[in-house]
Amino acid sequence: MKNIVIIPTYNEIENISEMIERVFSLSLPFDILIIDDGSPDGTASVVKNFQQKYNDKLFLIERKSKSGLGTAYIMGFKWCLEKNYDFICEMDCDFSHNPEDLIRLQKTCSENGADLSVGSRYVNNLVNVVNWPMGRVLLSYFASMYVRLITGMKVMDTTAGFVCYSRKVLQKINLDKIKFKGYAFQIEMKFSAIKYGFKLVEIPIIFTDRTAGVSKMSKGIIKEAFWGVIQLKISSWFRNWN
Repeated sequence: MKNIVIIPTYNEIENISEMIERVFSLSLPFDILIIDDGSPDGTASVVKNFQQKYNDKLFLIERKSKSGLGTAYIMGFKWCLEKNYDFICEMDCDFSHNPEDLIRLQKTCSENGADLSVGSRYVNNLVNVVNWPMGRVLLSYFASMYVRLITGMKVMDTTAGFVCYSRKVLQKINLDKIKFKGYAFQIEMKFSAIKYGFKLVEIPIIFTDRTAGVSKMSKGIIKEAFWGVIQLKISSWFRNWN
């Protein structure tokens, strides 16, 4: 089985070196695909230096500018499908997601029957978030409630960006029709997978806010997610999900 984790980056020079080493130290082997959006801090240059050490399992796609999280992942998904990876994960570079949890995500799919697994902050009626101000915790938690209400999904952490996909899920979803770029992208991917009949399983993780670098959250991203789920639900009425 071939495993890979896609990590989008923009100005992550403070985190990228440790992240690469942590992923490659895992007991379950993962390749890494970094998709860098023209980081002016030299993130891509650091990755290129590491490629001399890990040339057969560390890959880099450079884009000229920030083009959205969703478009980065779509590009990464297509690349991974072409390279015949069996399990394709996504995670942030800022250590809000613990690289050790990649193993649990992959095994939930490879051994426990899930088609996609989600590292969830809110499963089992718990809020497993560290270092977030209460206002952001409440915003995230109630945003997921809102998404569940509109879409009907039974997913506690709808905006989670720590996910493992089985290859067949990404082959089935028409990636060219995924239209959202920010957090709504994460919602749209989960919604599409469920509508196609795939089994989604949430596993509890502890989400720790970044300690280095700068958050990419913006009002535009929040606005897209708020209105996006309504558009998503309405458009789903006119699609064939067979």
